Amino acid sequence: MEFINSSAAKAAKLPFSQAVRVGDMLYLSGCLGNVPGKMELVPGGMEAEARQTMENIGAVLKENGLGFDAVIKCTVMLADMSKWGDFNKIYVTYFDPDRLPARSAFGANGLALGALVEVECMACLKG
Repeated sequence: MEFINSSAAKAAKLPFSQAVRVGDMLYLSGCLGNVPGKMELVPGGMEAEARQTMENIGAVLKENGLGFDAVIKCTVMLADMSKWGDFNKIYVTYFDPDRLPARSAFGANGLALGALVEVECMACLKG
C-alpha cells in the first residue's frame, strides 16, 4: 500500500492523501474544481468547476503514469442535482465513449469550499 501526495498536496496540509495505491488499483480522493495549488474554486459556475475538477483528476492520474482510460469507477457528488446535465456535458469529453467508467451520482448537502461538484475515482494500473 502506498499513500500518494504531490509536493503541492503536501504543502496544502490537507487531512487526506490525493490517492492511495493498493495492488493494481489507484483510489483517488474526491477532487473539486479548485485552482491548482489554491483553496479557491475556479469562477464560472458548474461547467467551469466540472472542467477544472476533471483537469485536477487528470493531473493526479498523470503523476501516477495513467490517463483517463485507466479510470474504472467514478462517484459524482453534486450540490444541485438539477445541474447533472451541465456536469455531464463536460464529464463525457474526458472519456472514450466506448469506455465510460461505471459511475454513481448523488446530491450532496454541502461540499468542501462551497463547491458545486466533487468527483472521486478508482483507476486500474493494468489494463
